[in-house]
Amino acid sequence: MAQTDTSGTIRRQDVASGFAASSADETVLTMDLVSKRFGSETVVENVSLEVKRGELLTFLGPSGCGKTTTLRMIAGLEEPSEGVITLGGEPVADGDRFVSPERRDAGIVFQNFALFPHLTVRENIAFGLDGDDAAIEARVDELLDLVDMPEHGEKKPEQLSGGQKQRVALARSLAPEPEVLLLDEPFSNLDVRLRVEMREEVRRILKEAGVTAVSVTHDQEEALSISDRVAVMHDGRLEQIGRPEEVFERPESKFVASFLGRASFLTGHLREGKVETGVGRFNAAALEGYNTVYDGTPVDVLVRPDDLRATPTDPEVADGVVVSRQYVGPSFIYRVELDSGEVVHCLHNHVEEFSLDQPVGVDLVADHPLAWYPR
Repeated sequence: MAQTDTSGTIRRQDVASGFAASSADETVLTMDLVSKRFGSETVVENVSLEVKRGELLTFLGPSGCGKTTTLRMIAGLEEPSEGVITLGGEPVADGDRFVSPERRDAGIVFQNFALFPHLTVRENIAFGLDGDDAAIEARVDELLDLVDMPEHGEKKPEQLSGGQKQRVALARSLAPEPEVLLLDEPFSNLDVRLRVEMREEVRRILKEAGVTAVSVTHDQEEALSISDRVAVMHDGRLEQIGRPEEVFERPESKFVASFLGRASFLTGHLREGKVETGVGRFNAAALEGYNTVYDGTPVDVLVRPDDLRATPTDPEVADGVVVSRQYVGPSFIYRVELDSGEVVHCLHNHVEEFSLDQPVGVDLVADHPLAWYPR
């Protein structure tokens, strides 16, 4: 939190000097085997992770997976049933000790922004700041500049757009310089166009301010686009954590593969260094981390639409037929039902238009190792 010196002036950590003074890998938040039960139901189970200074980590998962409960435990709005949470090097929940939300060095941005309707933008941002009037005024000016709203200080929330309200809510949470900023589905109340714009803007603001942040969302595009790391949750457990490209390209479970992006799975069999599938036989070296010890094993191979290409052909040599198509602007995504009964998706340029029930051959065109899962 921001501190005041004897003159009443708020001492704000300078972003550049703050990073220079602290190690780039300094841990701000730690969760060690944290679980939460409501009665007999376990909603979060044995979650362990670390968040580094200046990092933006996003919990991603479907509704009911435990991600919001995890965020609430970090905030102090829920007490863990088991495990230890450490914030800024100090335990805030460890079974013997539970620090209340107002005593934790954490800011929160809620889904509905939670602005005070009777206060101006300036007054909303200043709410909760200590210090003399001049210091508070200077801090508010600084934050209005940071969120690109210097001319809106005297407006009431009702006079602002959704995106502007989000900027004010963010500025208010950043005002006391929390050790970590928590964002609960921060873009859910915005329309689709504004949501994309604000994702980029919020990331810019957080990085410019040098803030450590933990976000929660069910929107995979949002998580992949703004996060330094993504923590995918399922049924209360942490399925995988890593950089967005790692989690998307090398999912460690079929759930992660299915939840991130449009995924299809080819049933295959490994035999003599080859994979036999419903779209033909290919070299097992195309599989990520393939080892001959798996020869003879039935597997599921992850393929995404850009890994496959459909080609119209005669019915007697076709691999399957086109059963539906989705127009996505520059591209078509064709859903192909294979003769094996499996369904895959093929991505094509919008000028390549196939009719429904068109017999097609399907070729594997992936230029990267494929994720796979023994059955």
